[in-house]
Formats: sequence, C-alpha cells, structure tokens
Amino acid sequence: MSSTASSPALPQRRRFLKLGLGATVLLAVAGAGTALLSKPGLVEGRLSAPARQLMRAITLAVCGDLLPPEGPAREARLSSHLEQVDRQIAGFPPALRAELGQLLTLLGTAPGRIGLMGLRSPWAEASTAEVQARLQSMGRSGLGLRQQVFHALRDLNCLVFFNDPASWPLVGYPGPRTS
Repeated sequence: MSSTASSPALPQRRRFLKLGLGATVLLAVAGAGTALLSKPGLVEGRLSAPARQLMRAITLAVCGDLLPPEGPAREARLSSHLEQVDRQIAGFPPALRAELGQLLTLLGTAPGRIGLMGLRSPWAEASTAEVQARLQSMGRSGLGLRQQVFHALRDLNCLVFFNDPASWPLVGYPGPRTS
C-alpha cells in the first residue's frame, strides 16, 4: 500500500529534477554564450575598454569625493588612477588575474550588471549616486558573492588610490616621516 501511495510523488520529483537539470543546462549555455559574445574584462592583463568604463564608474563611486573637482584635473587623475589599476592587476598572480577578468567580463554585460549589482544603466551612463547606491547594497547583501564583489571592487580602488603619493595631498596626508 505504501508503494501506491508514494507513486504519485515519484513522477513529481522526477519532473522537478528534470526541470532543475534543464534550468542548469540552459543557464550554462546562456552564460557561455554571453561570455563568448561579450568583450573580455582583461586583454593581455590590462583593462579592456568596457572594463575601463566600469572601473571608472566604480572609482568615481568609491573615491569621487577625494578626487579633484570636475574638470581637466579630475580627468587626468582618473586616467592616472586607471593606469595604476592596470599596473596593479599586472602584478597579481595569474589565478587572481583570471578571476578578476571573469568578474569584469560578467559585470560588463547587461545581465551581469543587472543581476549581480542591480544596476540598470550602462556603466558609461550610470550616475555616481546610482553606482554608490548599488555598491552599498552589495556591501550589505546577505549573499556572500555580492559582498565579495563589493569588497574586490572597492578594495582594488582604495589600494591603488591610497598607495599613490599623488593622492596623499588630496586626503591631507603629508607622506611618510623622513626620520
């Protein structure tokens, strides 16, 4: 009697398993297709053009108040900062560089940007306030992956910014003691 009572549940479980397997295959194919169609985050160890736009937006969100006011001095400082980000990435171990490249590739796509960050605007069009809000949301997220992405993006920018002697006067740091 127990076998007839459980038999309706078996086909239902099989349907759920098939649905789960089908969804997994679909997501894998969609992810692979997106990766193939999108531009890579890193090209020869340097930020690609889309990744550069992404990191520019993140830099403005993380360090914006510490940068010179809008104008040529700010643009020159941003350009220098992004070059230093490239140099920093070049010094990373290959495995870390590969993971960062994958992250930048994913965030460079609309589905990745929307799904992971919740940012609907393209990077070049997103306001600094939008990017700041999305980063703050990621930092407070209950999902460990979103928190890791937040820390990776914020920490990379802070590492480069505060390690640069050109940034020290902008934050009131006189530099290391000479004695």
